[in-house]
Amino acid sequence: MPGRGENKGLHKNNKNSIIILILSAGANAMTQQAAHIPADVRERIIAAATDLFEQSGREAMPTVDAVRRAARVDMNAASAVMREWRRSQTAQAAPVAVAVPESVQQASSAAVAAIWQQAQELANESLRSAQAAWETERAELDAMRQELAEAFERQAAELETLQTRLASIEDAEAAARGEADELRGQLAAAQEQAHTAEARAQEIERRAGELRTELDRAHQDADQARGALAEQQKASQAAAAQLDQVRGELAKVQAKTEANEEAHQEQRKQAAAEAHRMAERLTAAQAERDQATKAAAQAREEAARLAGQLDTLKEQSAALLARITPPAAELKPTRKKPGSGE
Repeated sequence: MPGRGENKGLHKNNKNSIIILILSAGANAMTQQAAHIPADVRERIIAAATDLFEQSGREAMPTVDAVRRAARVDMNAASAVMREWRRSQTAQAAPVAVAVPESVQQASSAAVAAIWQQAQELANESLRSAQAAWETERAELDAMRQELAEAFERQAAELETLQTRLASIEDAEAAARGEADELRGQLAAAQEQAHTAEARAQEIERRAGELRTELDRAHQDADQARGALAEQQKASQAAAAQLDQVRGELAKVQAKTEANEEAHQEQRKQAAAEAHRMAERLTAAQAERDQATKAAAQAREEAARLAGQLDTLKEQSAALLARITPPAAELKPTRKKPGSGE
């Protein structure tokens, strides 16, 4: 029968077996969780973890968050596959403790004691290996929890940032909608103004056409007025030429009258009649001059000058008539006495 030390060793062995079973159950649970992950997601996670592990020179295990970002997967899938991947990187073969059968103990106490001693050593070695693996896994789990906590905090910060950005985007969207509504209102007002401006432009164009027609008519009237003025100027020039002619003729008559002042009375009468005709012609010329002056505004100064000259000629004619017209006594013919030699 085994001694007290052997029973104590068996108890410790059973305890170690329970720990191993717990660790195995946890591993099985993680394995089952990882089994539900799609194959393509698993491959991306393993590839990302391997790449990051190789980039560090196989000296530091990549964090779950770094693998999640590189593989572009969710945190649950990344943590589950990372547990399996880390275990595959650190897994080592360890002997399993086995209980000594009762039949072997009854066969030989000495042999059993020796065998049991060796079994204890194997069990202790297995326990130490299991404890080391458990410590390693616990450290990995602690590190993973820390990584998950940090990743959660980063995700929370990112979520808060995204929520803030979402709120800003929503505010910007609301402002954009308001601005769009305002722009639509401005567009409608601008279109209404455009229609009004188009109608005004058409009205202005119509009025411009009417003004162009009136301007053409005014040009025609101006051309007619210029033609009439030219005719009037020609008439004034003709009247002035006629006046010059009359003035020349009057001068001739005056010279002739002065030369023949002492001539016969009949000649004086003829000269007076000629002077009277000249005066009538001057009067007619003055009438034509006055008519041309009224018709042509630009010939007024010339007509005024001609009127002054005509007045002077009238005075000269009147003086000349006064000089050449004999008194009433002189107009009676003197009859010759009979027998006179005259």
